[in-house]
Amino acid sequence: VIGPSGSGKSTLLRCCTLLERADAGRIAYDDLVMADTGADGKAEYSPSPVLQQIRRRFGLVFQNFNLFPHFSVLKNVYHAPLKVQKRTDKDEVISEAYDLLTKVGLSDKSDAYPCELSGGQQQRVAIARALALHPKIMYFDEPTSSLDPEITAEVLRLLKQLASEKMTMVIVTHEIDFARAVSDRVIFMDGGLVVENGKPEDVIDNPKNERTKAFLKKLHV
Repeated sequence: VIGPSGSGKSTLLRCCTLLERADAGRIAYDDLVMADTGADGKAEYSPSPVLQQIRRRFGLVFQNFNLFPHFSVLKNVYHAPLKVQKRTDKDEVISEAYDLLTKVGLSDKSDAYPCELSGGQQQRVAIARALALHPKIMYFDEPTSSLDPEITAEVLRLLKQLASEKMTMVIVTHEIDFARAVSDRVIFMDGGLVVENGKPEDVIDNPKNERTKAFLKKLHV
């Protein structure tokens, strides 16, 4: 998902992840309907048990990491499966957490605390934490916006790895080259609306909408 600041990209993600309530429209995860427009034209949300099922289907990675500062790196990863998903085999959960830290290249930091990590390392822990819940879909809200270019590259490499493993991801990003290389579908938003969407070679390389063209031209794409 690309577009200028204030275009509604993050709000779209927040509505999809129950952090904000949509005014109208339909949001559904396969057979589970989160919200749908009622007779009064406003969004009606499903009962709490359905929303709890939906929450188990996605993971969300924030641009500011949002790690627990008083937890070690390892506990940041295994905490949610135990407390949120109520998994009972703690040894298994911790073993999976170690495997995820290895996956993101941070197995040697398991006993460290977030304040001892670089921004890129914190973001990779946040990704491991989200993956620990075995989501069907991952949302990323500008995962590299607060990182310097060198650290940005290491996070983008991890996202490319996840894409190659067929993890379904929705990524709000200003990294246009990354979007072109990784995505199956690009959505350009402006003014709270989806202005253009399609394959990256169409939306990024051959945009039809004048607003999309103007946005990409400013970025020298």
